[in-house]
Amino acid sequence: MHIELRRGLLLYPGTFNAVVAPEKVMISALNSNEDLQRFLFLYIGSNYSRILPEISRTLKNFDIRRGFTARQFLTILQEAAHTVVFIEHDPSLYENAMDMLDPLSGTIKDLARESLVILYSQGADRTFLSLARRADRYTEFVPTDEIKIRYPTSRLMRQCGVRPDGQQTLETA
Repeated sequence: MHIELRRGLLLYPGTFNAVVAPEKVMISALNSNEDLQRFLFLYIGSNYSRILPEISRTLKNFDIRRGFTARQFLTILQEAAHTVVFIEHDPSLYENAMDMLDPLSGTIKDLARESLVILYSQGADRTFLSLARRADRYTEFVPTDEIKIRYPTSRLMRQCGVRPDGQQTLETA
């Protein structure tokens, strides 16, 4: 059993995966995986979910648990016995409980020994990175329009006449 986030990018059982991605990437990965029908799936969220309303409701073994404090979240993780555990990150849970981040990340890592655990967020904040530091795999999707290509320039490149696009010398200007 595995979940394919994108073509060739698979998440397997027995791993703790931290994923930063747009909503549509995660929704598509969960809704397009027919194998999820056969396994126990636990969705863990908190006050508000951006992706839960979009997840297909045809999943048979789909459980939802909500934690409104870091301690409730820890209890849910300790009681989990599912094949796939999906955690939608909510930084507001840790505003007054920063001391809970280390025990939570350890519990998530322990849970991942027997399950496929996905810690998901749309953006990496300080609390997400703290929870994800024990992850077996960290994956971040960046929209292509946000990628900036930098061209290295060196004296050797200038001497050989190789210049990045858009640059001119005084002689050719």
